[in-house]
Amino acid sequence: MEIRFIEKEPIPKKFILINALPDVGLVGVIAATHLISTLKMKEIAYLDSEVFPPIIVLHEGEPKSPIRILANHSLAILISETAVPAEAIYPLANAIVNWASSKNVEYMISLGGLAVQNRQDIDSPKVFAVLTDKKLINIIGDSAEVMEEGYIVGAYALMIKKCMEIKLPAITLLAQSFFSYPDPEAAAATIKVLNKILNLNVDVSELLQRGEEIRLRAKDVMRRTQAELIKMNKAQEYDLPPLYM
Repeated sequence: MEIRFIEKEPIPKKFILINALPDVGLVGVIAATHLISTLKMKEIAYLDSEVFPPIIVLHEGEPKSPIRILANHSLAILISETAVPAEAIYPLANAIVNWASSKNVEYMISLGGLAVQNRQDIDSPKVFAVLTDKKLINIIGDSAEVMEEGYIVGAYALMIKKCMEIKLPAITLLAQSFFSYPDPEAAAATIKVLNKILNLNVDVSELLQRGEEIRLRAKDVMRRTQAELIKMNKAQEYDLPPLYM
């Protein structure tokens, strides 16, 4: 199934692309929503395909695609406000990477969660980084801990593989999070890392103050996302690869 990028506004000539697809804890979606609001980003494109569920979202009375791209002069965010069906993961991951490559994106940063069983005992979630090239350590510095061993499952795993294949630099940030509950605290930890990497100054205090409200508003998307993650065997991320043992 073809996935189409419908461009509504001119695409920046040089930019960094942040991906925020629904994942464990909805970490990326929550973080991206806060970034879009704080940085006052405008919609520049949206995605459409027969493989997507027949859904639109309404914002201030205006119908919008649930999967779209918003941007300012140097940063773009691709966000999905609905769970991505497991059968759409392969074409979507390939389409995103191919589009980014065609637009000469400097590098991509994907935002997600890393489910940990003792999340309720963690006050300050750690953020780990998966790099397609060791040279990217120069970009992240000491802002996040490089993930040395483990599994990545889902859309971001496919995007990492595709980026390595076509040599598009990509960073995946994974914050310790709940598996099945929206996690604004993990999203805030991710934004703090992005502040360092991208030289931003995005305040997360409001995000943390609205934590309970966000959890309530996001619970339905989380429930649908969890159902799709189970189909993808997302729980395998709890495991360690055999060669590590």
